[in-house]
This record gives sequence, structure tokens and C-alpha cells, in this order.
Amino acid sequence: MTAQVHDVDQELVQAAAHVARTRCRGDNHTMAAAARAADGRIITAVNAYHFTGGPCAELVLVGTAAAQGAYELDTVVAVGDRDRGVVPPCGRCRQVLVDYFPDLKVVVGAAGGLRTVPITDLLPETYVWADHQLDA
Repeated sequence: MTAQVHDVDQELVQAAAHVARTRCRGDNHTMAAAARAADGRIITAVNAYHFTGGPCAELVLVGTAAAQGAYELDTVVAVGDRDRGVVPPCGRCRQVLVDYFPDLKVVVGAAGGLRTVPITDLLPETYVWADHQLDA
């Protein structure tokens, strides 16, 4: 790990917490995510839980960002409902995020010790899908 730490985007954390507090209702939506796009916009999303599986808030966020024309994200954070605070991305989300946005920063940590780290710090010895494709 590089242990590189960046300033925490508090506005981004607050945006995700607001969505978690106001839009996550019941068992179907329990996590919210927010990302800062390269142009400065904040984009938010919630997970879509289903007993057959379902996308995490971070994965819904990737699609939501694209639908809004934001193809470059700078920083992302996920926050749990019922005041659970910042929750780090799961392994699947880490892999997808690094594939889509290899320079992405992620807010992690508990309330008193939030920090922002490169996504690659959360996925050491990363498998980069694009690096293993055959040239056409």
C-alpha cells in the first residue's frame, strides 16, 4: 500500500449521508453513494437489494453518472442507512471501480477518522481487466 491520503471531501460525505437518511427506506435500499465528477458535480445513487442479488450503491452510481454524462469520477463515498456512517466498498465494487476509474479516490474510515485513499490502495496487486485483453 502506498499510504497516500488525500483531504476528505466533506460535502460529498454529507451528500451521501443525506441520501441515505432521506431515500433509503426498508430493506430494498440500505446504502447510498455519492461521487464527485471531474467537472465538480456531485452524483448520488442508492443500492437495489433483492434476494437474488442486486447492485451495490457504488455500481448504481457508475450507471447513474454515465446517464448524466459524467464519465470521469474523482472521488466516491458510500454511507449506510440508519446512521451507520461511511462503509468501504465491497470487493466486487473495488474491482469495478478500479476498472472504470483507475485514478479514483475513495473515502473510508470511521466518523472520527475519515480519510481519502486511492482505489488502488484498497485493491493491492490489482487485476486490471483492460491489461489482459487480446489486441484486436
